[in-house]
Amino acid sequence: MSMDAVAASSKVGPTVRFGVWIVPTAVLLLAAPFVIDPFQTLTLTYGLIAAIGALGFNLLLGYTGLLSFGHSAFFGGGAYTVAFMVKYLKIASMELFLAGSALACALLSVLFGYVCVRYTRIFFGILTLALSQVLWSLAFKFFRVTGGTDGLRVPTPTLVGAAPTSDKMDFLAHRYYYYVLAVFAVCALLMWVIVHSPFGKALQAIRDNEIRAEFIGIRIRRYRLIAFVISGIFTGVAGALWAPLNGLASPDILVWTFSGEIVFMTVLGGFRTFVGPIVGAVAFTYLKTYAVGFTVYWQLLLGTVLVALVLVLPTGIVGAIEQLASRWKKAS
Repeated sequence: MSMDAVAASSKVGPTVRFGVWIVPTAVLLLAAPFVIDPFQTLTLTYGLIAAIGALGFNLLLGYTGLLSFGHSAFFGGGAYTVAFMVKYLKIASMELFLAGSALACALLSVLFGYVCVRYTRIFFGILTLALSQVLWSLAFKFFRVTGGTDGLRVPTPTLVGAAPTSDKMDFLAHRYYYYVLAVFAVCALLMWVIVHSPFGKALQAIRDNEIRAEFIGIRIRRYRLIAFVISGIFTGVAGALWAPLNGLASPDILVWTFSGEIVFMTVLGGFRTFVGPIVGAVAFTYLKTYAVGFTVYWQLLLGTVLVALVLVLPTGIVGAIEQLASRWKKAS
């Protein structure tokens, strides 16, 4: 085989391997509403929404090396933006909800990021946590604006100008599911392009060796701030999709423990891989759903299961699968 043929096969190889996984997965996701019951479809919808947020979070953790404990601020910011647009502007369009949430979270992440990216490691994490709790306090205290602990109701929106059907469960389990799936596909594609672009490679250089990255001319704070803003926008979009599905925006999604769930999703799936946060988000959503239905002590059960999984699979679910595949390939 000529060198040109070898080079061509090395370029085609990853694409073909990616297609082998993406095509069957896409088929299964498209067929899901017709194969599983509506409750399972709604659970999967929650998982896809969480996956968008986890993808955004992993741009910081997996590719930039920054651990944030305050991403609930952006998720909650996206949800509350939708609620405010419904209450004060009387808007019902999901497309406007997404645009408004992306803009609001972009502004919020610029404000937070300008302060936070000056620091790294535990200082960065604690600062993001503190700032997110400021938002939680505002949502909790300003009852007349945010509804306090009661939250703000978010009705079923219009999708691409089409009004929702009278059967809300059927609408959410079919039309809204496919809408979320389409947004998820666009977000995943955008994130794939970002992390494989020169900008994404620069982030990985900052993660691996900040001093060397700065030495070759990479402006560390600027790149971190841009990554922070992109991460916030993705998480805000997830919050915007979550609000109509949940039907309520409340301070619960601004609490620091919700940020911990986003961290768990990413670590569970494998934050050193692109697909890991997606798998982790869906797996965590199903684990939490069934734990809540199984026992009143679901936090204890869920925590035990997650700790066991992290100890057994330190590289995450996807990381463990890749290691097993590599060993099998070497053995064969």
